[in-house]
Amino acid sequence: MSRNYKFYEKTELYFVTYTVIKWIDVFTRNEYKDLLLESWNYCIKNKGLKIHAWCIMTNHVHMIISSEKEELNHIMRDMKSFTSTSLKKMITENPVESRKSWILKMMKEAGTKNKNNKGFQFWQQHNHPILLNSNFLLDQKLNYIHNNPVKAGFVMEPEQYLYSSAQDYAGIKGLIKVELIE
Repeated sequence: MSRNYKFYEKTELYFVTYTVIKWIDVFTRNEYKDLLLESWNYCIKNKGLKIHAWCIMTNHVHMIISSEKEELNHIMRDMKSFTSTSLKKMITENPVESRKSWILKMMKEAGTKNKNNKGFQFWQQHNHPILLNSNFLLDQKLNYIHNNPVKAGFVMEPEQYLYSSAQDYAGIKGLIKVELIE
């Protein structure tokens, strides 16, 4: 694995992306996105996670994170484990999930092909953490995160997208506690 894709210092800022297996558009439902927010709030309160920027797209998540308490690789591991199990349960129990059988089949197929799993997989294995060690890189990733919904055609302006920290950076209170980058 490349040196660029490892967490080294928890107090440093990292850009991470984590993606649903097979790029399945799961996060078209707000209740699934809200589960991620609940998990992040738990990690903020109990594990020392600091979220500096974020955006939930339909099949992946971008974040700029750091921590002063637990190691980031441990936080990410626990967060992805909890959310994958919880999302599988939510999808299974959702009476209006029209793609339930197909999604669960894809999760089972991915899980049985990967020896690190126990019968199912929701997230792809990697997070590709990138150390943001220059202002240029930090600005680039922050703009990328906030403009992702614009580029996808969901909104005209970044702060119009509810499931993103762009609102916080525009002076509007967002959905979770964000440590703004000055």
